[in-house]
Amino acid sequence: MFPEYRDLITQLKTTDRHFLNLFDRHNELDQKIKNMEAHIEHATPIEIEALKKEKLVLKDELYSLLRRAATA
Repeated sequence: MFPEYRDLITQLKTTDRHFLNLFDRHNELDQKIKNMEAHIEHATPIEIEALKKEKLVLKDELYSLLRRAATA
């Protein structure tokens, strides 16, 4: 995710607790969705769709934080 910001992501994960929490939650959702789609965890298509939307909101917020930090 966002390879152009790899170094900044590493920095923010160690200096910005809010960014780290969002990043970790995004990764947790990503793994959960993969498990559901692989039928490792049970879920309805509606539940999976809701998690994908939540993950997208987190990704948008992470991107916004990255852009703000890159121009600071």
